Amino acid sequence: MEILRTFDIVSKMLANYPKDDALAIKRNGHWEKFSTTEYRKIVNNFSYGLLALGVKKGDKIFTVSNNRPEWNFIDMGMSQVGAVHVPVYANNSEEEYLHILSHSDAKFVIVSSQLLYEIILPLAKITSNIEKVYTIDQVEGASNWNEILKLGEKNVQPELLKKISDDIKGEDLVSIIYTSGTTGRSKGVMLSHKNFLSNVKASFHLLPVDHTGRFLSFLPLCHVFERMVNYLLQHQGVSIYYAESIETIGENLREVNPDGFSAVPRVIEKLYDKLLLKGKELTGIKKTLFFWAVNIGLRYELNGANGSVYESKRKIANKLIYSKWQVALGGNIKVIISGGAALQPRLARVFCCAGLTIQEGYGLTETSPVIAVNQSKYPYMRFGTVGPVLDNVQVKIAEDGEILMKGPSLMMGYYKDPEKTAEVIDSEGWFHTGDIGELQDLNILKITDRKKEIFKLSTGKYVAPQVIENKFKESQFIEQLMVVGADEKFTAAIICPSFHFLNGWSFLHHVKYRDTKELIKHPKVIERFQQEVDQINAGLSPHEQIKKFELTCTEWTPESGELSPTLKLRRNIVKKKYKILFDRMYGYTTSDGHIQTPLPNPNFKG
Repeated sequence: MEILRTFDIVSKMLANYPKDDALAIKRNGHWEKFSTTEYRKIVNNFSYGLLALGVKKGDKIFTVSNNRPEWNFIDMGMSQVGAVHVPVYANNSEEEYLHILSHSDAKFVIVSSQLLYEIILPLAKITSNIEKVYTIDQVEGASNWNEILKLGEKNVQPELLKKISDDIKGEDLVSIIYTSGTTGRSKGVMLSHKNFLSNVKASFHLLPVDHTGRFLSFLPLCHVFERMVNYLLQHQGVSIYYAESIETIGENLREVNPDGFSAVPRVIEKLYDKLLLKGKELTGIKKTLFFWAVNIGLRYELNGANGSVYESKRKIANKLIYSKWQVALGGNIKVIISGGAALQPRLARVFCCAGLTIQEGYGLTETSPVIAVNQSKYPYMRFGTVGPVLDNVQVKIAEDGEILMKGPSLMMGYYKDPEKTAEVIDSEGWFHTGDIGELQDLNILKITDRKKEIFKLSTGKYVAPQVIENKFKESQFIEQLMVVGADEKFTAAIICPSFHFLNGWSFLHHVKYRDTKELIKHPKVIERFQQEVDQINAGLSPHEQIKKFELTCTEWTPESGELSPTLKLRRNIVKKKYKILFDRMYGYTTSDGHIQTPLPNPNFKG
């Protein structure tokens, strides 16, 4: 059957890939599974319920939920009556919730838990367009989404539903996704059925998993990356198992034995760090063999480019070490899809060497999202790149290096904001991504930095911070860092330590401290970080090298504000929050925080 609208995916699943575990989630200690038939029935009942509530084509419904089968029931049920899904992160601020509730013109709200209900309800009450708030979990005193299902069961109208769904076109709006944004208030990206499905159709042959496979899902479904993967998997009939939480990924991988999962680079980095910690706990010949295998992985090249002697060593490493890594991730991984930020090439090398193929892709919410993706095999996989541009997407590089994109996956525009839309889509229809990159042979795309983030030192030298930051984040001592130096004489950085690793190192080196504030000021800690900085600096150009740094005493998280929900650095917030540290690095303050006079550079932008 022809797939023109997102809800057609459910019909395709039922016709071609009926199964008992189309969707699954672990609740109360066991995996609850939903068959394809149940999926279809619940979606239809939800649609009938919405129709009975008077929901019409174009009405907006705001949802905040963790990953669960119900997310799909609600999403597909909305789309086949023409309602517009407005999915939102569960860790947004109240100010951001209020903005989206009002700006989106949402009519109804559906939240997953009591905690979210208690946050959203007072905001919904002061938002004139909101008529009612529902919960998915049972919450005392709250209306529940099951009420909509039961209403649908009492008002089954298949002819009406068919008439309405038949009238829905691929070009119709299906969702508004509010970009988390690293600065300013988020914008509502309008995406059509065609936007999503053109991306699915251009990507499905690149997925090395078929309808007999399973995938573990844990990235937020409200994010365009996981949502498109979610549609892609269902399009191919792959069973989707939703992890209990980000903390239980390891356990859930071993329970489900999935063929793959998608992750942001930080999750992959943490998986790698856990493997290294296991290695450090070994002793004697076992420890030696472990790190010998790690070093083999760090030198891995595709297509046997290292020669037969290397490949023989790799086979030994696989038998002795890598096979255990594979078991730790469930024993059946065929692919890890990486997106949302730049992946360190060394991680792609090590995991691919170990038989855990990482397919890194690139795109934006505005492009639904995939523009390019590394394929599973040489020559269409290349470390340090995001792979070949999709067949139905056009990419060109502007004179200033910016990546421009055209294609059927390009958004309809920003909701209620034609001015902002015109700023990013030019008169010839090219979308300006804001990323800097280059096209290599085989139409392979490489990202080098964000256009707005590249800065110039007072010496006239340009610095691309993301490239430097990714190199420093390879250190086990460093969780996050932000490179600064706009209009200054030298490059500097504020560093958020990896406290889990640092605490272990401190114990081994007899560093005594009461709290993290005292820890980051300890001479041994500062000296050790200086060694790390010096070592990484050796591989950078002189103007890129970090001349000074400051350590933070707290972790950077989406909740504390330094990172977006997709773990991207919010530079303006970091700059504002740690202004004293920035000023101290450039000599604007004394060590006790007092401002020096006169200021050497009153126009410091950091």
